[in-house]
Amino acid sequence: MAKMNERVKEMLTAQRTIILATSTNDGVPNVVPIHSKNIIDDETILISNQFMGKTLANLRANPKVAITFWDKIEGYQIKGDCTYETSGKLYEETAEFVETYGKSIKYPLSSKGILIIKITGIYNVSPGPHAGKKIA
Repeated sequence: MAKMNERVKEMLTAQRTIILATSTNDGVPNVVPIHSKNIIDDETILISNQFMGKTLANLRANPKVAITFWDKIEGYQIKGDCTYETSGKLYEETAEFVETYGKSIKYPLSSKGILIIKITGIYNVSPGPHAGKKIA
């Protein structure tokens, strides 16, 4: 597994919305914006499922994912293997957080499950000579 360094964790935490990419088994891509995310540890990211349709179907067929996020001219891509959980401590904590957040914005939200992403690679997507280089 690859590990996030402090800068990658800082950037991931700071971005309100990140992008999650999945694909079907035969390579048809799907890309969605993600707001509910959390860093579990240096090798693991959690994403909450509130609205996933195609994304969840893709994950059941093909657990490979990519996440990208950026701020101005600095950005990163994280690739990983995903599992899906609908019970357990992490799910319960996430579901409570999502419901509370929904109430705070006066929009009913509930977590249907959580994606647990084990990081397999991290890449620099900033413009310049290091674009596309694997950093972990």
